[in-house]
Amino acid sequence: MIESRPSELPYIERVWRSRSDDVGRMMSVATPHWELVFWEHRGRVQAAVLGPEAKASPAPVPEDAAFFGISFALGTSMPHIPVSRLVGSNAAIPDVTRRSLWLKGSAWHVPDYGNAEAFVRRMVREGVVDLDPLVPAVLDGARPDVSDRTLQRRFVAATGLTRGAVRQIHRARRAAVLLQEGAAAQEVVHRLGYFDQPHLARSLKRYVGRTATQLGAPDAAEPLSLLYKT
Repeated sequence: MIESRPSELPYIERVWRSRSDDVGRMMSVATPHWELVFWEHRGRVQAAVLGPEAKASPAPVPEDAAFFGISFALGTSMPHIPVSRLVGSNAAIPDVTRRSLWLKGSAWHVPDYGNAEAFVRRMVREGVVDLDPLVPAVLDGARPDVSDRTLQRRFVAATGLTRGAVRQIHRARRAAVLLQEGAAAQEVVHRLGYFDQPHLARSLKRYVGRTATQLGAPDAAEPLSLLYKT
């Protein structure tokens, strides 16, 4: 089960935490957001920057581990770790303890669910993260006074993905939520603008890793709890 909350900071999409019990494997759904994740397992604390996921894939989950993560808003990036290199991958953060970590040559207190904003504010002050305002503006429907080529280049540089890929991921995640809530597949097709049910099926398989039937099953919520993280 994942607990999450929004944030007032424009740099943060959501803050989340969870604990694994007897789960040994889960379906990691596609997400356009990169994350900073901390976890403790058998007394050892680790941290990593997880890049965007362009497709769904099964992922191992250590048993009886506690997780905490900051999911960053689209357009936010770390210039010293280009997000384009992290798509479908991750970068481990070394020398992490329960109290401290090293980040870009400086010592930091390990954040938690309640003070994630303070941690990210320091990241902004020290230039560890940056935000390209063009990306959220475009996602909100604005038409910046730049060429399409410049827009696409800046969008990919800041997110690691194209605008089209981000739209498709968002649509598939929304479709999965509607199906879990009991909507019929044909209704989802019409509401979200898919061509037909086979088009919806291909999208779900690629980005969510489940069929419409599986998503509508009573026990479908747990394996896809990450749908609600971002």
